[in-house]
Amino acid sequence: MKLKIAILSILGVTAAFAAEGPVPAGMPHLDHVFVIMMENHGIGQVQNNPNLPFTNEWTSLANTATNYFAIAHPSLTNYLEIVGGSNFGIQSDNYPDWHNAYCTTNLASGVRSTDNPSSPPICPIFGTGTDAATTAIDTTNEASGAPGVNNIDGTQSIAGAPNTSGKTIADQLAESGRSWKSYQESLGPQGADLVNYSDGFYNNNTNFALITPALTPPLSQAGIVYLYAAKHNPFVYFRSIQEGYEPGSDLTNTVDFEGSNGLFADLRAGTVPAYSFIAPNQCNDQHGRGNAGPFCNYDPNDNGTQAGLNPALMQRGDIALKRIVMAIKQSPAWKQGSNAIVAVWDEDDYSVSPTVNKVLAIVDTNYGTHGVVSSAPYNHFSLLKSIEGGLGLPCLNHACDTNVNVMSDLFGFSF
Repeated sequence: MKLKIAILSILGVTAAFAAEGPVPAGMPHLDHVFVIMMENHGIGQVQNNPNLPFTNEWTSLANTATNYFAIAHPSLTNYLEIVGGSNFGIQSDNYPDWHNAYCTTNLASGVRSTDNPSSPPICPIFGTGTDAATTAIDTTNEASGAPGVNNIDGTQSIAGAPNTSGKTIADQLAESGRSWKSYQESLGPQGADLVNYSDGFYNNNTNFALITPALTPPLSQAGIVYLYAAKHNPFVYFRSIQEGYEPGSDLTNTVDFEGSNGLFADLRAGTVPAYSFIAPNQCNDQHGRGNAGPFCNYDPNDNGTQAGLNPALMQRGDIALKRIVMAIKQSPAWKQGSNAIVAVWDEDDYSVSPTVNKVLAIVDTNYGTHGVVSSAPYNHFSLLKSIEGGLGLPCLNHACDTNVNVMSDLFGFSF
């Protein structure tokens, strides 16, 4: 969306330059928020898709945004924007440059990280600086050269913002003494530290030479199905979390779905944090993989319509979403206080004109009205701003922009 420079006569600053601002108004108090991230499909590919019976039913029962836009491409950029209100100079899916205390952040250098042309691993985000501008049409990364892919609606753009703060809602929660977790399916029991990808058992750190007897062809990294991907776990890109600067806020906050401290165990026990970030694996979030068999294959012809989709990939994402939502609603935590579930797709992976980067967002609460269909203009910054308002946290980075609206009609009021 086009950045509006609104001079505040009393403060003498612009909303676009505020790293942290006031607590957003217009939101009800929230005790628990569950954000479920799905992948790579536009609203027209999801709504009324016959292979998504649960999603269709849930959409009719919950509240939905039909004019909600992802910001840019590729995936990691959108994940960062949902949790931190900025791309932090990163417009790539590159791995973290783990525990590097000497590198220069993209915020500090002003040089953006891109997939094409290739950039190095991402320096752990911290400090302040200027994030990368979001152009209306991107001719790098996923589309090299013309015609490019549409960011937002292919018309609006966002200028890079000075004084961007290298922090996320996780830092804000830790500073306020509250809890958060990033639930990442197929991460594996070893945890998130130094892990770029995993199939739930093997990962990028596995030494296959130690596995005997040797096979022909030999076991290797090439055989790993990238079910967990660091690019879908935005918190691991931040120095504060890599190094555990805030008590109760470090890499151990990232856990698998399974296990004694995983998603489903926490839900059964009712011991969920204030903020839960939930990422199904890449066969269950509708992303797909090229080496995981026909039921997880990438869409054969992703042309922006339902016709080119892999129906099995879409169906298993629907089943995974149902499992998560029903587990949340059956948890004792769902009955404690005012709570919200949000399911959102990170981007429309095929956004060549006339297709734009519009995705579906679903909001379900244990209070207030349901069945609301909102055509108000929202985006990933709106979601962060709304959650921050509900949790009583200051707006962060572009969530403070004056043209970013809170999603009050979807979250409703409990009074």
